[in-house]
Amino acid sequence: MPEHVPILQFLGWVFLAAAAVLWISGFVRLQRRYRTYLAVQERAGTLGALPRHRAAPRLESVELTQAERDAFAGLVRQFGDGGGHRPTG
Repeated sequence: MPEHVPILQFLGWVFLAAAAVLWISGFVRLQRRYRTYLAVQERAGTLGALPRHRAAPRLESVELTQAERDAFAGLVRQFGDGGGHRPTG
């Protein structure tokens, strides 16, 4: 250690150098892990940016009463006829 450098300043440089070494080693490990992840994705044939497709949920159905069926048929007829509302103008 040089004679004209205070101990706290010297320890600050040591701490800064150690932090830089740790950051660089962590960054290198992260890059290696990401390259491995990309290689696995490439072999699997999937795109990493897109979510995985899940199976569709089972379709549910409800039995309608006769009154509900009649009301639905009336709505279908109403919309099929244009709903009775014609744009003017």
